Amino acid sequence: MRRHLRALRHGWEWLGAGTLLRRGRDLELMHRAMGFATLALVTLAPLLIVIAAADPLGRGGFAAWLADGMGLSGRSARVLTEIISPPREVVGTTSVWGVLALAAFGIPFGGTVQNGFERTWNLPPGPWHRIWRQATWLCVLTAYLYQEVLTRDAMYGPERITLSLVTGVLFFWWGQRFLLGGQIGWWHLLPGAIATMAGLIGLRGFSYFVFTPLIIDNAISYGTVGVVLIVESWLIGVGFVIFGGSLFGRWLLDHHGHRFTEDLPAPPGR
Repeated sequence: MRRHLRALRHGWEWLGAGTLLRRGRDLELMHRAMGFATLALVTLAPLLIVIAAADPLGRGGFAAWLADGMGLSGRSARVLTEIISPPREVVGTTSVWGVLALAAFGIPFGGTVQNGFERTWNLPPGPWHRIWRQATWLCVLTAYLYQEVLTRDAMYGPERITLSLVTGVLFFWWGQRFLLGGQIGWWHLLPGAIATMAGLIGLRGFSYFVFTPLIIDNAISYGTVGVVLIVESWLIGVGFVIFGGSLFGRWLLDHHGHRFTEDLPAPPGR
């Protein structure tokens, strides 16, 4: 028994899983994920609602985008659409103050993601005048989400899966590089991009089996508030995956790719 326990302990140390857990705690991973979800709800939701209302192709509106991202179908997707779908006149009724409020929340949203990546790679915070990077990242994120919806009805099966995987990895790969100002090499960021996409696939499967029945139950029990609560929980999972994927990529390089990390900043805590 002692021999088996000793082998398990050596395996645990070789994997470096304890270090990964400690870095996640130091990064305040769950706290950052909750902040990501809050800002995403007040930034991405209004932005995507306006774009969906102005979409000349009429791909189903913001609720259809959300249902597709969460992997919902059938009755749960219909419930989400009935509760969240805005009127088509939303573009005409959007005021200047609404646009300014959207910009005021959009910049901190990109800044939250940037700060999480900087903490992961132990880099100093970027100067304030580089907020254009955060705004640009938000625009590209919107374009990425929009093309995901465009391909929902145009492509099926392996073709759409392949396209979604490729575009997702490319976006998260480029996003880290761009927000970090090019301070980390491309090949160092690739494991984190792949881990992020793998985590989103797992989250989509979890959402399909768990959130699909919960949306129906919460809509019956709590109405609109219950559905928004499920959406917020899903966004927390998205934030956890984005920050956790980057952290996992850094950890993987530090523990299992030593020859590729000679020019990297020291890991946090050293």
